[in-house]
Amino acid sequence: MKTISSRVSEPASALKGGAYAVIKKFLVGFTLFALLCGLTAPAFAEEAPAPGTAMEATATAAAPVEAAPVAAPAPTPNKGDTSWMLVATLLVIMMAIPGLALFYGGLVRSKNMLSVLMQVFSIFALIVVLWAIYGYSLAFTQGNAFIGGFDRLFLKGIFDPVTGAVANAATFSKGVVIPEFAFVAFQATFAAITVALIVGSFAERMKFSAVLLFSALWFTFSYLPIAHMVWFWPGPDAFTSADAAAAAVAASGWLFQKGALDFAGGTVVHINAGVAGLVGAYMVGKRVGYGKEHFTPHSLTMTMIGASLLWVGWFGFNAGSALEAGGTAALAFINTLNATAAAALTWTFAEWLLKGKPSMLGAASGAVAGLVAITPACGWVGVGGGLVIGALAGVVCFWGVTGLKKLLGADDALDVFGVHAVGGILGALLTGVFNTWKLGGTGILDYVNNTVIDTEIGAQLWIQAQAVLTSVIWSGVVAFICYKIVDVTIGLRVSEEEEREGLDTALHGERAYNL
Repeated sequence: MKTISSRVSEPASALKGGAYAVIKKFLVGFTLFALLCGLTAPAFAEEAPAPGTAMEATATAAAPVEAAPVAAPAPTPNKGDTSWMLVATLLVIMMAIPGLALFYGGLVRSKNMLSVLMQVFSIFALIVVLWAIYGYSLAFTQGNAFIGGFDRLFLKGIFDPVTGAVANAATFSKGVVIPEFAFVAFQATFAAITVALIVGSFAERMKFSAVLLFSALWFTFSYLPIAHMVWFWPGPDAFTSADAAAAAVAASGWLFQKGALDFAGGTVVHINAGVAGLVGAYMVGKRVGYGKEHFTPHSLTMTMIGASLLWVGWFGFNAGSALEAGGTAALAFINTLNATAAAALTWTFAEWLLKGKPSMLGAASGAVAGLVAITPACGWVGVGGGLVIGALAGVVCFWGVTGLKKLLGADDALDVFGVHAVGGILGALLTGVFNTWKLGGTGILDYVNNTVIDTEIGAQLWIQAQAVLTSVIWSGVVAFICYKIVDVTIGLRVSEEEEREGLDTALHGERAYNL
């Protein structure tokens, strides 16, 4: 390597006489002065160089300082997890359209078939749009314990059009993420099918315009707050220490703070929708001829097809709620399979025993009851717990649509309360029972110490009961107010003449069948 004097000697050969000597003495003198004063190369870097420049590299190399610790790279989504979440989202869409639509449509009279299909289809579209505008932001961003904020209005901040980057959303494992758009879409389907479930309670008699207005109001003031209370948290990576964990829990939803366990929507979806449906059945009133005429389902074939689509789609609903393609998703999957089968059988045998004949409607209803009851528990209980929950759901929900329905005296046309609210309550409570290791459950995660801990049945059952009571009261009060607003503005119910004619032709100008 050349010295300073050798570097300047090459161009200096062209200089003549004294000029060369003067310049040489000046450079040698300046170099000695710089060394004496400590003006070495790093001292000139008082102005911070731009990252990655040659000046920065030179200064770093010359300074005998300890290297700064290298920050851990930001987590990137796993393609398997992302693919599973997209498939799970498609399965939940299939649950609603056409699954729920066909299940409900087959249960009403033929003159109202299209009205039910139209209500489910239109509600799904409406809620998806509202979810993108403000629903996701209010449910899944930080605000207070009861509702989120406005950071994600119109889904802003998720996609960077300049770089093409998509923000990530946390899962339930530290350092594991999925694209936030995948989480947004997945949760949109939950919101949409929850609102659509309610129409079964007031089927065959409510105005289409009233259905849409009620759906928008109830979604905003009941679904979004309960989803935030139960499911919002900052994610596992926020739990780095005891103090950080306390701060993360304080920023979470109210029922999450209490430790409520709801894997896929027992409180958020089923109790929420079932209670709103019962309130609607009371406020809209009974169908013309209820208790005097025999309302026979016009197509149990359609109902069976719908129930089958619901069963298949529910694997996306429950196993997808793991947010990852791993062991927890597999546990939720097998519990969903087993509990549904057990409930279909117990409902069938209960009906066979008490009514003398097993029916297709009973088997289909039992399957849905099992799906509902296992929803909050599917990722929190073992196989034995899942089978017990399913078996009990078939019997309890059978009572819900027979004995309890008579006690309540409401015309809950398609038994939304008896199946979804009763099944959801049963499943939510039994999650607290079967989550413990003693009964084969998973326990809960301690993210600070990165371990799994057990739960006590009594304590967890009380927490689950608080979540159930909160959902029942919140949904019931909000539903009553929303129905009342709709009633005084545009009216809830069609005229008696339109109801007798059938909503297909009276409201939509179409017939389901032209035979």
